[in-house]
Amino acid sequence: MMIDGADHSTIASRLEQGPEARLDSVTILQILPAMGAGGGVERGTVEIAEAIVARGGRALVVSNGGGAVHELKRVGAEHIQLPVHSKNPLVMYANIQRLADLIKAEGVDIIHARSRAPAWSAYFAANRAGIPFMTTFHGTYSAGNALKRRYNSVMARGERVIAISRFIGGHLHKNYGAPAHKIRIIHRGVNLDRFDPAKVSVERVTVLASAWRLEDGLPVVTLPGRLTRWKGQTMFIEAIAKLGRRDIRCLLVGGDQGREEYRRELENLVNHHGLGEIVRIVDHCDDMAAAYMLSDVVVSASTEPEAFGRILIEAQALGRPVVASNHGGAQETVIEGETGWLFPPGDVDALAALLDQVLNLSREDRAALAEKAIANARENFSKQTMCDKTLDVYREILHQKAGG
Repeated sequence: MMIDGADHSTIASRLEQGPEARLDSVTILQILPAMGAGGGVERGTVEIAEAIVARGGRALVVSNGGGAVHELKRVGAEHIQLPVHSKNPLVMYANIQRLADLIKAEGVDIIHARSRAPAWSAYFAANRAGIPFMTTFHGTYSAGNALKRRYNSVMARGERVIAISRFIGGHLHKNYGAPAHKIRIIHRGVNLDRFDPAKVSVERVTVLASAWRLEDGLPVVTLPGRLTRWKGQTMFIEAIAKLGRRDIRCLLVGGDQGREEYRRELENLVNHHGLGEIVRIVDHCDDMAAAYMLSDVVVSASTEPEAFGRILIEAQALGRPVVASNHGGAQETVIEGETGWLFPPGDVDALAALLDQVLNLSREDRAALAEKAIANARENFSKQTMCDKTLDVYREILHQKAGG
């Protein structure tokens, strides 16, 4: 297959120079349902597209559109709108030929699927066009019956399957039979320019503190995350009640995304425990770096395993102590006793005890923890590392395609 005058063997030869190698003459197509603003999948798509362009490659993204399309254009990627968000079998079937035609017209080398419905169309289109198909497995996905399991299984059919944590890699192998030699563990990365304590101004932190009515001098405990039951907001409130301190302020940072009944349940629980002045639900925040910086401890209380848990790394990148449920991705990102602490999922007493411990850390212990937490994030979980490893997977596939 000829692409802009270069065949696959020529392309592959240019990719033997390591992570700084150019991607000239290479076109990568990422596909996901939509480019909504703020989601982790969408953010990762933009970050990888930017890395492809920075190495001289061509980055295409197919989705049904959305608020983050402008981010793709900002980094030099091209967006093509197709109804790949649809789970209607007829639409999914029609998308196969649409994608096959697009692959041929644009000279696509690899198609990289990030979600199940578009992945099915992409899988068959890639086979039809004779190009490699790969996936990123972002979560565990519910699989209550054989039909649902089969629907999920397309995410394990890539020539390479990126798992965003070792936890997800194990899940892939155990539940979908993905062979270990096809799985590549690439942790999600944090933008270290954005989450850098030296770059978060006092003014930004002050603006948030004022908006959230936080009194000077009181320790702040923050649980970020959308308001949904499995994120553990109810047990967090119970733990704060058990802690019994009135000299702290606690924030639930995240929108309800239409879950108004659950939000009312949380508000009622706060009132039931007499915590109206202690616990605040402050909705979505556009400046999470400042939100972390005003926090004395950041909590992830998820009752189900997080596939990765970017919150914990963002907080550590800013030197904040973290406390998290001891399962899923948290076991890979938190260094127990050095950058944070883990507690048994759902254990209110254990969470309360850890919060008390962290809130009583000395200034010297906090400084030592901050140094280790920042180093952990920078050395192991940077956006640059994630992008470099993903581009390595593209190179690996192209070498294989070329018989190299």
